[in-house]
Amino acid sequence: MNDTILLDPADSVATAFKSLEAGKGGAIEKIPRGHKIARRDIAKGEEVRKYAQIIGYATRDIRTGSHVHTQNLEFRSVARDYRYATELRPVEEVSDSDAFMGFRRANGRVGARNFIAVIASVNCSATAARLIASHFDESRLAGFKNVDGVAAFVHGTGCGMADNGEGFEALQRVMWGYARNPNVAGVLMVGLGCEINQISWLIESYGIKQGPLFQAMNIQEKCGLAQTVAAGIGKIEAMLPVADKFERSECPASEISVALQCGGSDSWSGVTANPALGHACDLLVAQGGTVVLAETPEIFGAEHLLTRRAVSREVGEKLIERIRWWEDYVDRNRGSMNNNPSPGNKTGGLTTILEKSLGAAAKCGTTPLKGVYRYAETVSERGFVFMDSPGYDPASVTGQIASGCNVVAFTTGRGSAFGSKPSPSIKIATNSEMYGRMEADMDINAGEILDGIGTVESKGREIYDKLLSVASGEKSKSEKQGLGDFEFVPWQIGAVM
Repeated sequence: MNDTILLDPADSVATAFKSLEAGKGGAIEKIPRGHKIARRDIAKGEEVRKYAQIIGYATRDIRTGSHVHTQNLEFRSVARDYRYATELRPVEEVSDSDAFMGFRRANGRVGARNFIAVIASVNCSATAARLIASHFDESRLAGFKNVDGVAAFVHGTGCGMADNGEGFEALQRVMWGYARNPNVAGVLMVGLGCEINQISWLIESYGIKQGPLFQAMNIQEKCGLAQTVAAGIGKIEAMLPVADKFERSECPASEISVALQCGGSDSWSGVTANPALGHACDLLVAQGGTVVLAETPEIFGAEHLLTRRAVSREVGEKLIERIRWWEDYVDRNRGSMNNNPSPGNKTGGLTTILEKSLGAAAKCGTTPLKGVYRYAETVSERGFVFMDSPGYDPASVTGQIASGCNVVAFTTGRGSAFGSKPSPSIKIATNSEMYGRMEADMDINAGEILDGIGTVESKGREIYDKLLSVASGEKSKSEKQGLGDFEFVPWQIGAVM
C-alpha cells in the first residue's frame, strides 16, 4: 500500500493511508491519516474532485501536497446532470438459491425474530408500555423458547400535533409498520385516550381487527396507570403461547429485507465498508432479496448517480422530488444541507456533505433502483429501493423497520453503539484501528481491505453470509449487549403545538 490512496485518476485529491509529516509521501505539511492531500495545484474557486465527482470548491489557492479540509474547501450547490435509466446493470443470475431459518407468517412474509411488541400511541402512555414490557424478563419467558422477547416501542410525540398531514401520517405509518413487521408475532397498542394520535383511527384506516395476537387499550378507559399495566400484562400472557407456536423453518434468502445505514462515518467509509456492503447487496438482490437505502440528506450530491440507475424516469423523478422537499425543508428552517457532516465525520477526514454522500451511496451496490418510498411506507418491490428519511440514524432505521426491513446493516468508521428491535443490526467497521477498540460492538471488520488481507468482494461475501446467519437466529454484537429498547425514534415532522 502506498502512502496515499487515489480513488479515480480524475481526482484532484488523494487520501492519506497513514499520517504524513511534511516532506513525507509528497506532503508539504502534516496530513492526518484518512484526510485529503492535494495531488496538484488547485486555484481559488476551482472545483475539487474525489470519486471523479465534485466534493467542493477551494476557498484559496491550494498547493500540491497541502492538506485539503475545512480550512480551504467549502460546500456550494452544484448543478446536477440528471439522467434517467441510462446505467441499468442487469441483476446477476444465480444457479443456486440460498436459504435461512426464519419465522413464516400467515401473510407469507418471513421474520428473522419473533417478538411481541408493546406500542405506545403517545408519550403519555410510554411509561405504561415500558412497565408492561419490562415485566417479561428472562425468567417469565423461559417457557417460550420461540419468543425472542417482549419489547416496548415508545416515543416523545403523538399529541400536540396536527391531526392530518405529513407528520400525523408518518407516525401512523410507523405504528402500523411496526405492528406488521415480519419480526413481530403479537402486538399490544397502548394509548392514553385523549391524544391526537388515536389508536381507533389507525385501526379504522388500516382495517385492523383485534384478535389473539393484536390487542389495544388506553389508560383512561382502564381507570389509570396501575390497572392498565395489570391488564396489559394479562393480554401479553395470553399472547405468549400463541406466539410461541411459530417455529423457524427453511426460507429463501429472497425473504430478507435489509435496512442500509451508516453512522459515525469517516473517509474510509466510502473505500471499505460501504462498497463491501454494496457487494453484499448485489448478492442478496441476485437472490431476489430487498435492500433499502435511506437518509436523503446523506445522498444529497450523489442522487444524480442513482437516477441513472432508476428503472424508469418516473422512479428517478420521485427521488429528485424528495431532494427538492429536503432543500425546501432546510431553507424554511434556516439550515443548510451542509450542516451534515458532523464534527466526528470531519475529524475522520470528511469535509462536505457532497463528499460524505458519494461514499454513503456505495452502500446500495450496483443494481437498478426499483422504487422510491415515503418515510415508513411499506416497501412492495423487491431489489434495491430508496426510502426517504432524515440522516439521523435512529429516526431513519425506525422508518426502515416500519417499511418492512427484518435485518439492519450499519457501517461505521468513528464507531457506533447502535442496535435496534425488532430487527437485529449488524455493525461493519471501516478500519481496523476502530475495530480493535470496539470489537465487542463490531460484527465485521472491513478495515482488512486497507490492511491488504481482504477485498471488497471477499468482505461483501462475509457481510452477506453474516446477514443470513443473523437472520437465522445468531445474535449480533448489539443484541448481545441488550441494545434496541431506546432506539425507536419516529421522525417528528411539522409543528409541535
